[in-house]
Amino acid sequence: MNLLQRHLFWSVGGTCLAAVGLFAAVLILGNVLKDMMSYLLAGQIDVATFGLLMGLLVPYVAAYALPMGMLTGVLLVLGRMSAQQEITAMRAAGMSMGLIMRPVILLGVLGALVAGVVNFEFMPRARSAYKQILADAVQANPMSFIVPKTFVRDFPNVVFYVDEKEGTQLRDIWFWRLDDDKRVREFGRAAAGEVTFDEEAGALNVVLRDVAGEGRGLRDPEDYSKVLGNTTVGEVPFVFQVDDIFSRRKARTKYAWFTYTQLQAERARLSEIGDDEGLMKVSLALNEKGSTAIAVLAFALIAVPLGIKVSRKETSANLGIALLLVMGYYFLTVVVSWLEGRPALRPDLLMWLPAGLFLVLGVWLFRRVDTVR
Repeated sequence: MNLLQRHLFWSVGGTCLAAVGLFAAVLILGNVLKDMMSYLLAGQIDVATFGLLMGLLVPYVAAYALPMGMLTGVLLVLGRMSAQQEITAMRAAGMSMGLIMRPVILLGVLGALVAGVVNFEFMPRARSAYKQILADAVQANPMSFIVPKTFVRDFPNVVFYVDEKEGTQLRDIWFWRLDDDKRVREFGRAAAGEVTFDEEAGALNVVLRDVAGEGRGLRDPEDYSKVLGNTTVGEVPFVFQVDDIFSRRKARTKYAWFTYTQLQAERARLSEIGDDEGLMKVSLALNEKGSTAIAVLAFALIAVPLGIKVSRKETSANLGIALLLVMGYYFLTVVVSWLEGRPALRPDLLMWLPAGLFLVLGVWLFRRVDTVR
């Protein structure tokens, strides 16, 4: 590459890295507030585990931050260069658009390769480790399942709300018993209670005292004309097997958290047993990971003509364009994912549609800009 191309390569590359870092930080903060902060404040995980979990979030959010960062970085740099007539000067010197933008396309290809490795290897491994470490940390302190002023939904067919907790003593407890369809069939309120853990049985025991409750009809809990009336009892016991709770959590593993090797092994296993529904889910996961990696190149390609055409130095304007494009891309991805239950429409192949549209649009816009003198 000549001097101008090297300048463009490092300018765009540096800005893209900064944009990826910014988006990653925002996504990490969102995940921390959503998944981890409540565990930390409740004492279910310590500070060291909290820091480790934050580190494991980096590969997970990188899968989403890379496409957004590439798009934003290219728009910012080319918008500034176009506004300052640098692109015009390069073209006046006899350089074609293809030659000028070669470093950007190279960055897009490199970004797509990095995104592919992240999507198929680093992200699934980090996400699985994240879930395992978080589950082990909480399981090591089962008494922390009961968190004050929080709706506790970890127990099967029961929801708890505890206003105060001091050691093993609970005060002002609300509880709801649910049926298999998650409808309330009984709810009650207790003035006090106690929670203990039976290590030998691996069970969490919750005993509520001075309970006032109301029952619903078993056939139709939502028919309020058949409320069974208020009842008052001395004690109501609940026993929960902690191992069962975590077995259910581990059974929720998504194919999106599988590595490429694991997905191929799962595909072979499902083919042997003839599970067409499972095969579609595996194929959907494979194609989604691949299309998200290609989206990095597609965003780089579409950002070139947009950055030159818009010709804005204002960071906020270019960030706004990037945000709209990213929202459009992920909206299309979500729409395709809704077709998961309709395998005849081949949602696994349609998963390439958003990236393909952006690639075609980018090439078309690039050619239009290249023909304008």
